[in-house]
Parts: sequence; C-alpha cells; structure tokens
Amino acid sequence: MNDELFTRSFLSLLKRSQKIMVSTGAGISVESGAPTFRSTEGLWKDFKPENYATPEAFAEDPKKVWEFYEWRRQKYKDMQPNPGHHALADLEKMFPDVCLFTQNVDGLHQKAGSKNVYELHGSIWRAKCIREEKVFPFLETPLKELPPLCECGALLRPDVVWFGEALPAHLIELAMQKASLCEVFFIIGTSATVQPAASLAWIAYENGAIVVEINPEETQATDIANESFRGAAGIILPLMVEALRKHNEENSSAH
Repeated sequence: MNDELFTRSFLSLLKRSQKIMVSTGAGISVESGAPTFRSTEGLWKDFKPENYATPEAFAEDPKKVWEFYEWRRQKYKDMQPNPGHHALADLEKMFPDVCLFTQNVDGLHQKAGSKNVYELHGSIWRAKCIREEKVFPFLETPLKELPPLCECGALLRPDVVWFGEALPAHLIELAMQKASLCEVFFIIGTSATVQPAASLAWIAYENGAIVVEINPEETQATDIANESFRGAAGIILPLMVEALRKHNEENSSAH
C-alpha cells in the first residue's frame, strides 16, 4: 500500500528537505475520541458556544464556564495520542527542523512526544490570571474549587483563545515566518477555514513550499496542495513515516 500511496519522487523530496512545518486541526484528535466543535455530534450540539467560550460568558458566570472546561478536562484526561500523533513525533526526530502549529487545546501532541509544538488556541491544561496574565501550567484535575483563584486573589481563566478573541500576536507572527521559510508544509485534519491559521498553507505555497494535505475529505487547501492524501491521519501518517524510513534505508545501502 505504501508504494501506491507515496511516489519515490515525493519520498526523495521529503528526504532532501530541511525545514518542515506541520499545521494540525481537530481532525487529528477525533481518532483519539476528542469531540470536534462543528460536527453534528460535536461539542456544540449540547452547548452553545456563546454561553461557555467567550469573555462575556466568563465575566457573567465564571463558575459555569469553569464547569464546562472541567467537564472537558475530565474527558481529555485519559485520552491517548493516536498513531497520527506518534508519527508526527517520529517525523520530528527524522528531520533537522520540524515545527508543529496546532489549533488543538488537548495536549495530545506533547503526550505523544512532539517537542516543538506551538498551541495557537492555547491549552486546556493551563490557566491564566485575569489580573496579572500569569500562566499556570498543568492544573490538577479535578480542580479543588470552581472557579479557581490565582495566589493574588484574582480569578483564573482557562488559557485558551475564546470566540471573539485574537490569537497571540507573537505566535501568529512566528507561524507566518515559519510558513514563509519552510520547504514542506503539512496541513492535517483541518478544514482550512479558521483564520488566521488557515492562511498559513497559502503563505507556504506562495513562498515555494510543497504543500501536503492529509484529510478524509477535500478542503479549502486542496486546490493549492501538491499532494493530497484522503484518509485519517492515524492511518496515513504512520504509513508515510514507514515509507520514508524504508526509502532512506534503501538509498543509504545503495551508496
């Protein structure tokens, strides 16, 4: 199956690449059991986003918002990375410069062993003081009190980007810079509609990168993708890593 999926020229091109950028969305975590936001069975089927994931909702009822996030943290706590997450961690070890920008807040990339991860939408495993903006990592679960308080006495909020909030400017700048310099850009498990993350593939493409899309269905990025692999990341990525290893071994034994 590997040989059918990945051409030798694609594998050779990957092997020669130094700078690789990966952009992941909710799709890669679905295979670990994470609910997406927009599917018919998704998170907002029972919860209205404006009631739980906006600064206004938090200002009005921080306890209710924290109950929602605590429910999510309980769901995510025992969730394990799937083969797609693990394959990306393997990919990071195979190349000199791999950066991974994710829209996911579940921490599964780090759990799988990826080191160079940038969380565009924050993390459900951190909280931020609304007064000092100090960030506290890896809050225990379940939380002892809701809403939790900072040691300064102010409220803590989940360190995630809510609807109506801007993504951290320094992260977006870094992502755009990396996208303009990378040689291969992977866009995985995302519909490529959520801005500004969606524009990264176009920046990479316009600067001459090879764009590789991995998604079960066509997306906004399909038209600019040099390679489109239809299917689950948890199936395609491990096959790609395996094919690349085999390709590298064959080439090194040939010299």
